[in-house]
Amino acid sequence: MITSKNWVKHVSFAILAVVIISVHAVPSSAQHPQPIPDFTRGGKTDGSHDWTLGATGARGWIYAWKHTADARQILITNVARNSPADGILERGDVILGVEGEPFDDDARIQFARALTRAERDESDGILKLVRWRNGQTENVEIQVPVMGTYSNTAPYDCDKSARILKQGCEVIAQNGLRGVSISNNINALVLLATENPKYRPMLADYARKVSRYYADSFATWYYGYSIMFLAEYALATGDESVMPGLKRLALEAAHGQSKVGSWGHRFALPDGRVGGYGCMNSPGIPLTISMVLAREAGVDHPDLDLAITRSARFLRWYVDKGAIPYGDHAPWPGHEDNGKCSMVAVLFDLLGDAEAASFFSKMATAAYDERERGHTGNFFNILWAIPGVSRCGPRAVNSYWREQSWYYDLARGWDGYYRYQGSPVGEEEHGKYADFDSTGAYLLAYALPLKSLYITGKKPSSVRPLTKPEVDEVIAAGRGFFETKKKDRFRYHLRSDSDLLSGLSSWSPPVRKRSALELGKRNGNFQPAILKLLASDDRYSQYGAAEALGQLGRRGDVAASVSALTDALEARDPCLRILAGEALASLGKPARPAVPKMLERLANTDPENDPRGMEQRFLCFSLFNRRGGLIGESIDGVDRELLLRAVRVGLQNEDGRARGSVGSVYDHLTYDEIKPILPAIHQATVEPAPSGIMFANGIRLSGIALLAKHRIREGMPLCIQIMEIEKWGKKKRIAECLNTLETYGAAAKPVLPELRQLEKDLLAHGESRMLSPIIQQVRDLIRDIESSTGTVKLRSIAETQAG
Repeated sequence: MITSKNWVKHVSFAILAVVIISVHAVPSSAQHPQPIPDFTRGGKTDGSHDWTLGATGARGWIYAWKHTADARQILITNVARNSPADGILERGDVILGVEGEPFDDDARIQFARALTRAERDESDGILKLVRWRNGQTENVEIQVPVMGTYSNTAPYDCDKSARILKQGCEVIAQNGLRGVSISNNINALVLLATENPKYRPMLADYARKVSRYYADSFATWYYGYSIMFLAEYALATGDESVMPGLKRLALEAAHGQSKVGSWGHRFALPDGRVGGYGCMNSPGIPLTISMVLAREAGVDHPDLDLAITRSARFLRWYVDKGAIPYGDHAPWPGHEDNGKCSMVAVLFDLLGDAEAASFFSKMATAAYDERERGHTGNFFNILWAIPGVSRCGPRAVNSYWREQSWYYDLARGWDGYYRYQGSPVGEEEHGKYADFDSTGAYLLAYALPLKSLYITGKKPSSVRPLTKPEVDEVIAAGRGFFETKKKDRFRYHLRSDSDLLSGLSSWSPPVRKRSALELGKRNGNFQPAILKLLASDDRYSQYGAAEALGQLGRRGDVAASVSALTDALEARDPCLRILAGEALASLGKPARPAVPKMLERLANTDPENDPRGMEQRFLCFSLFNRRGGLIGESIDGVDRELLLRAVRVGLQNEDGRARGSVGSVYDHLTYDEIKPILPAIHQATVEPAPSGIMFANGIRLSGIALLAKHRIREGMPLCIQIMEIEKWGKKKRIAECLNTLETYGAAAKPVLPELRQLEKDLLAHGESRMLSPIIQQVRDLIRDIESSTGTVKLRSIAETQAG
């Protein structure tokens, strides 16, 4: 059993909003595409993971770079004893083709589809392979179990799907449900879904374990799936004995929520903020689903209701804007980010929010080519795929299944067990799920037709099932995801100008964004057509047009673009206003006439309709970012009164990164100009933002630097206060605070007692070795302050306000 400690204790944060992939996510030898090896000529692998080769019992290495479309060989890396491939394949063999023909496209997919065909009744389980061994090529056959044919409505009304589910459940039961874990919770959910009485004793015993479960380290990850199983179990069986445990777990989760409606690796700190890396939606969404199910099962408490409401509000903001991202960030630019759109499709359907559920279910359905990636791996992307897609109805599920069934057949081992497959090289894969039992994660798709669990559709859906034309439109939105698939005729750079202009009006945010990006690369007079879209009544067309004008930049009539985008700042739709602001920032200096209107929008909040100040957040970026913000480098000609009103609001935004961007203004204001907002600056330095903790240091460090620059007395104790030596990012933060404190010279003598205590605290710190350069810096600073002479005249914030 994998535990919390050996699963996530080394998980590292690797993204900022739309920053796509960390270079640490792939082997060092594969941070860029490697030459494709020819194993018949002595080629070697790059050391990345191999793949389950379905029911053969073999595993093989396949060349990959974000996908396997360029692979034409499969190197056999292992053959299970007594499996169908035993005696026919051996380690070092190379599969060159199937059914007598060499691979002429993606070797992995062609192998998988041949395996699917071999499992049909009419094929008698005969899988025909072209095998190379020791310089000799020959055709060989492997006898795999006959599973039947997927029906035209699979996984609904499908005998093969039913057989796979039955086989997999026997594997789960045989392996047992020992300790409480994410995998076992999911495996237990699958057994529960079958409603088979022979699994009832095992499930009852496991439910008792879960009802007594407690976790401290990374509790958010474990509580979500534990509560989810326990609630589904209680709803399915009526077993009242688990209700006290269910209530305890659900309320611990609710009380562990941050003040903005999110969770992190752990429950929130006493001040209502999430520590560590900040908000993480991958555990937060399952927690919310589980609390909804707990409420359905009979847990009645206002704290539970409040937590659900906060989380739903937090997540619903992304409707029509893009995929749910890692944390409290900008929308992810694809259709899916490790299953989170699929998760919220289930969540909003359970809440009866048809609009949100429909949007995210469509995103999940269009994400068939995006399932193999995810921060640290793709486990949750596979787990939630089909439950999320199902909210769009059976036609959507069936169309999605036609795109992805090969992947499920390839992942199913010869014994019915599903190992974690991993992501292709080039995608983010940290190996954190390598030991996960993924059986339940795959089988949940096959349990969908039973509709015996709330997460698989027991409760009638709030979403109208999509018609065939609507499904076709959603599937089409997922085409062309990989620009490097040479045989994909749907790639964006191959699309016509008219297709790209049509793409600007798509329901899909990724299609709009990618169409706009491609238009921005082309020569052509697209501006008149785009301006017409912006002036239309269709909101999707308006969104796409705003993005496209930003991508066109200064081509065409820039004044016309600026005028149209400035008018869009007055639109009733906040999403359009945000996109218009971002586009204006992309236009740069010619768009500066729009700055007053943007500052007005920033200064005028709307707590009722935008309680989290999301419009203000993005306006902060568009205006104040040092790189790309319209006034991030210069505030020349900007009305100071309006500017200071906007700065006050920006400094109160919930997001740490938004506040940090406002700090660029500090460099450009004189002391007299900044005096009126010194209290706001001081407050933003004292109190960190409630969200965006990864970026909360920026404005606080800028604040103490500003206070030191103008010799404000209150800055000295703040230098000590905001060091926060137990929190993430401490080393750099402490060093900068010490550097700032040093500028006070002899005036810093009053804080010498705090510095001496700091030295003691750092010496006793659990990471004292890592902090040894900082400890020496503290000692040097103490010595310098002690020996400093002279008088430094200090100001006080209170005095400046009184004067």
